[in-house]
Amino acid sequence: MSDSVTVDAKRILLRYGVPIAVLDGIGDDERIELARLVSRTDVPERGNRLQDLLVERGYLDAEAVAAARKGRRKRRKRR
Repeated sequence: MSDSVTVDAKRILLRYGVPIAVLDGIGDDERIELARLVSRTDVPERGNRLQDLLVERGYLDAEAVAAARKGRRKRRKRR
C-alpha cells in the first residue's frame, strides 16, 4: 500500500476515537481494514462501530467501552 493510504487510515481511526496507545499496536494492514469498515458506516455511528471492532479484535476492554458510553449518555442528558 502507498504511504498516503496508511496515513489516511491512521487519521480516520484517530478521528473516530482510537487511543494513540492502541493505534500504535495495530499494524498498517489492519489499520487500513478498520478504516475501510468504519468508512462504510453511517457517520453518527462510526465511533461506536470502531470501538466495537476494537473490542472484537481484543484491542479494547468491553467493560471500559461500556462505561465510557454510559458516561457520555449522562453528560448529554444534563445539557
